Amino acid sequence: MSPRHEIPRTARAFATFAAGAGGRLLHLAALLTAEPPDKAPYARRLLTAALARAYADWDASRDDDPYERARQHLVTRYARSAWHRRLAPAGRPSGSGPLGPLTPCERVTVVLRLYEGVSEEQAAALLGLPVER
Repeated sequence: MSPRHEIPRTARAFATFAAGAGGRLLHLAALLTAEPPDKAPYARRLLTAALARAYADWDASRDDDPYERARQHLVTRYARSAWHRRLAPAGRPSGSGPLGPLTPCERVTVVLRLYEGVSEEQAAALLGLPVER
């Protein structure tokens, strides 16, 4: 392959990251949306948008953990869509399965704390809430 047709180093590094972390991030997105993992169109859209944002920030966030950044983009995008676009009307639960009855805020908290193993402080910071809440 000639030099002008080579994939830039940034794109290669990101593609490697996405290939390695994509499955785990998709599972995280499916838990957040309470969709079955095999049929999770909303989770896939969230993941695509989060990975696009992570790619855009890839060079600027060189010192950060790429998985944490992608997870942050994913959780933020889910929270904004669930709360600001009112996909779950009046804060009522949406989705199915064990996480279905939870509100979006409760679901994010449970998924971050139990599935991702995030500390209370980190989870609160991602949600923009005080730790006590």
